[in-house]
Amino acid sequence: MPKLVWKPGTLLAPVPPALVSCGTLEKPNTFTVAWTGIVNTNPAMTYISVRPERYSYHMLKESREFVVNLTTERLSRAADWCGVRSGADVDKWKEMKLTRGKAKTLAYAPILVESPVNIECKVREILELGSHHMFLAEVSAVQVEEGYLAESGKFELNQSGLITYSHGEYFCMGKPLGRFGWSVKKR
Repeated sequence: MPKLVWKPGTLLAPVPPALVSCGTLEKPNTFTVAWTGIVNTNPAMTYISVRPERYSYHMLKESREFVVNLTTERLSRAADWCGVRSGADVDKWKEMKLTRGKAKTLAYAPILVESPVNIECKVREILELGSHHMFLAEVSAVQVEEGYLAESGKFELNQSGLITYSHGEYFCMGKPLGRFGWSVKKR
């Protein structure tokens, strides 16, 4: 099958959109980020990439902390709406009826109570990459909604209705295809 050449500036793969919160409990903002992911296990590290002209950019740069709030089907409208509105013009928390909560390890950024997982992050480094600047951060705490913890202690994240974003569309995560190592498991 012939392949096409990738055009710079286009999204290559589905990504999990996240509602990122920053600022303070008194002056918070939340915005949608598609450019995020895990970059290290020990210490646990993640990143978000943000354009410098965005309203939240200076809040992030000044406070050097943020919360990645995983986005579910229940939060999909808020994720989309917060991705196309600026916190400079509207109070996204109020308009989307979102609840701010206190982070366990951060001084400024609030958590989004409605999210099943809140990943508290402290910025280690800001990499100026071009159109976006990457906020490389160490995970300082993770808050998890109790209803998704099995009696064994296993986190049942797949039951939360996580969504993904691909080429301008949102999707609810689908059926399982296999467990890690299934392709080499002895029969």
